[in-house]
Amino acid sequence: MKLFAAFLSFILLTGTTNAQTLKKQSVDNTGCSVYSYCELKFDKSFSPDSSAIYVAECASGEMNYGVICVKLSLPTDSLDIAENTLISYLDYLKSNLNITEAAGYGKGHRLNNNEKTRGVLDYWEDTEKNNWKIKAWTDGKFFGVLYGYSLKELPEAKLNVFLEGFRFPGMK
Repeated sequence: MKLFAAFLSFILLTGTTNAQTLKKQSVDNTGCSVYSYCELKFDKSFSPDSSAIYVAECASGEMNYGVICVKLSLPTDSLDIAENTLISYLDYLKSNLNITEAAGYGKGHRLNNNEKTRGVLDYWEDTEKNNWKIKAWTDGKFFGVLYGYSLKELPEAKLNVFLEGFRFPGMK
């Protein structure tokens, strides 16, 4: 009986130490936040048009998770314009991240079923053969680009939770 109890304790302890939980983290003082599996530390810079850019990346196991939050200096009320600008930004990122293959943008996503948001999804591969999945969001005032990459096969269910974890100011 003691051996069974010791074995059960070991299984429970191993299972809980490998379980990863999401933690809500603020993106500086933007009002945006993200639910992440690992600690994100944001660096701030500015684009040529004076948009504030916040970038963070962290690793958990064999997965790398990243967030790019852009506070647009020229916000728009047109979600069509915002989505097209977001796609242009993703094209720019692809060249900077040495992306060699892309599945193609999937448009029409809504963050948390919010009709005042637009989202774009894509799968990428870089020069080092990392597999990427990105999901980018906009509300016309901000861009939120979330991504995960690994040399191994992507854990789709877990990664999807992260990619859907961006929140604009005022969103729960």
